[in-house]
Amino acid sequence: MKIGLITDSVSHLPFEAALDLAQQHGLNSVEVATGNWSEAPHADLDALVSSTEARAEFAEKITSRGLTLSALNANGNQLHPVSGKAHDAVVRRTIELAHALDVPTVVLMSGLPGAKGDSSPNWITTAWPPENLDVLAYQWDDVAIPYWKELAAFARDHGVKLAVEPCGGQLVHNVSTMLRLIDSVGDDAVGANLDPSHLMWMGADIPTVIRALGTSILHVHAKDIRINTWAAQRDGLLDTVPVTEPLGRAWNYVTLGLGHPDGATFWADFVYALRAAGYDGTLNIEHEDALVNSLEGVGRAADLLKQVALVEPPDWTPANV
Repeated sequence: MKIGLITDSVSHLPFEAALDLAQQHGLNSVEVATGNWSEAPHADLDALVSSTEARAEFAEKITSRGLTLSALNANGNQLHPVSGKAHDAVVRRTIELAHALDVPTVVLMSGLPGAKGDSSPNWITTAWPPENLDVLAYQWDDVAIPYWKELAAFARDHGVKLAVEPCGGQLVHNVSTMLRLIDSVGDDAVGANLDPSHLMWMGADIPTVIRALGTSILHVHAKDIRINTWAAQRDGLLDTVPVTEPLGRAWNYVTLGLGHPDGATFWADFVYALRAAGYDGTLNIEHEDALVNSLEGVGRAADLLKQVALVEPPDWTPANV
């Protein structure tokens, strides 16, 4: 396994400084956002797609520091009834850029449609009232699956895999919806980007998630959460308090190791479960802790992952008996 950094974690830094930070902490790779929900502070997508020189300069900044580019990130809502086409354009240009840079993976969300005729997305979280299931059927059968079949074909043509991140507020938000998308469009182009934090706050058991997703895990984000019991026990875990107000929320994204009472033990179990499922790719640090300085948070996450990451391939074989 390798350890990487999502450079948006330190979006206030120039690209070169973000790369220097990754190098200083002994990391192996970076993941760079190209647009949509990210302001893409470290990548000019249009310039990189259109200019060989821009791509060469971009790549040289990374490789000259002994780093690789593990993925490009185009998180947004391509299925939004109003802005979806603009987000889709960023996704497709990002796939084109990944092909040109020989980057194997583009990370993205599934997107979330609205109900038929609506102008806003609609996240269905319960089977009642009965019309919820009609909305959900429309979202999957009429919008998402046709879109994703075509996008998967586009990715195949460019030799790029799409790592979809199950996340609350998206059509794909758990294991079952992730597997439904893969079954609908084919696992040769689409798999999972596992960010355990999104599934933790919904109550999922992460080792069980890893076993269920298995070899469909293409990419991993290393991000933690902390449950604020005083709020969760009162209101549950569905939470609309802004993430910029962490003291009022039922849960928060936190620096690795600060979310579980057992600290590093959780992350040791995490990487061991990934190895057992066949994943030996990158663990990309994503800092979104509103209470911890981003430079400190990245450093603490790097130190923790270096304690638990399994670097070398296994070589043990049982003795003949």
